[in-house]
Amino acid sequence: MNTPNWISRGIFQRKAHVEPAQGQEQGAEKKGPAAPNGSAEATSKKGVTSRSTHERLQAQLRQRDEALSPRLLRRALDDLRAIINERVSEVEGGRRAQTLARWYTDANLERRRDLWLLMSEQFVADPAHVKKAQAQLAKAVGTADEALAEVEYRRATVSPRRRLLQRFSVFPDGIRFLVDMRAEMTPFLKADKRLQALDVEMEYMFSTWFDVGFLELRRITWDSPASLIEKLIQYEAVHDIKSWADMKNRLDSDRRCYGFFHPRLPGVPLIFVEVALVEKIAASITPLLDESADAADPGRANTAIFYSISNTQVGLRGVSFGDSLIKHVVETLKGEFPHLKTFATLSPIPGFRGWFTRNCPAVLALLPAKEQAELGRAVGFEPPTPEHVFGALDKVLDLPETSAVRKFVLRAAAHYLGRELTGGRPTDPVARFHLGNGARVEQLNWAADPSSKGLKQSYGVMVNYLYDLKKLDRHRSLLWQGKVAVSSEVTALLP
Repeated sequence: MNTPNWISRGIFQRKAHVEPAQGQEQGAEKKGPAAPNGSAEATSKKGVTSRSTHERLQAQLRQRDEALSPRLLRRALDDLRAIINERVSEVEGGRRAQTLARWYTDANLERRRDLWLLMSEQFVADPAHVKKAQAQLAKAVGTADEALAEVEYRRATVSPRRRLLQRFSVFPDGIRFLVDMRAEMTPFLKADKRLQALDVEMEYMFSTWFDVGFLELRRITWDSPASLIEKLIQYEAVHDIKSWADMKNRLDSDRRCYGFFHPRLPGVPLIFVEVALVEKIAASITPLLDESADAADPGRANTAIFYSISNTQVGLRGVSFGDSLIKHVVETLKGEFPHLKTFATLSPIPGFRGWFTRNCPAVLALLPAKEQAELGRAVGFEPPTPEHVFGALDKVLDLPETSAVRKFVLRAAAHYLGRELTGGRPTDPVARFHLGNGARVEQLNWAADPSSKGLKQSYGVMVNYLYDLKKLDRHRSLLWQGKVAVSSEVTALLP
């Protein structure tokens, strides 16, 4: 079938004939490339469509919570299948995928969800073919035909969904389209398990397309295009950039900012890291973000502090390139500044306060009797209870250095980072990233982030993770054994 004929019969060129869902005015449809988060959340609260696409395709009438009628859903499926028709070339398949992408951009969120469901439920591997290949592999084990049987089994388990995604990658903005689609789909995954097949397939394909071998490390400076600097402001996830002066400070002569770029998304860093060149491990974020401070002499620096690492693409969740970014940046910095000896982070502890609130009684029980008594006197109640501790933390920044409450919180933070594992991995997400890359918990810093965000996350406590380049493999090995690498200073804090 030639392109004009396919387009003329496809649902995606029949916008004028697409019926609104029951109870919905056509003029009230939400248009635009992506529904705002609020819309997605509101739709999610309505619950998911009760019928599978298999049931809907066999039906004649739609239910109230379904966007596309069974008739239009069948047409949509036909058009999706046409994209991967074996009789059309990859280029033609890409053109058809691009036509669908244009329809998707104008569709409302409910109709987009119907498309996700079709892609997830209707493009699965042929179960009969898989079963036959599996039986042949089992029969061939231990014989000369085993390797070939394994190849056939692998081929049988590849779903046509994968070929569908590949066809989207053909047209210029296809990969961008898929990344954005997955980002929009993400909030619905927990409530609607049917979407997980599509999500996992996307993650697999993205892991291939965004392999570090295809990425380019670039330094971002104040002289970079304004559109790129604006992307840093937009995607900064750790310490909000408040002004252009703030941004310029982060790109000054004693700073470095690097990002990984993909050729199909050239104007957007997939992930970027901000680095301060200093003379010792930084114990507070405040001086690093001080716009009025003069730039230090990078020639005197012996320490590189990674104080912010931000992923920019929600749609690339699960694709790991942060560890490679740090390694590449370390190599680049050592080439430019051979005198740098220490590579460390100044990191938030985003999960600490929530964990502490839930586990304060257990941590209190770990304290020796003498320290429990000291803490009780400090909070005005013996033996101390979590409620009294939380009350004392209402003015956490006013606590003196000798405060028993302050010491208790640091002990709890040491336990959280050094002992708390979930599924054999650090419970805190930032700790999971750095410790998984071979860093160690080096130093805890009181009131290191006095911002409202810092207080909300961890009572203002921050941590330095040290990247000792000679011990990365040893630390990773320890973590595989369920042990976290910590410095002697942090070990002394463990209750």
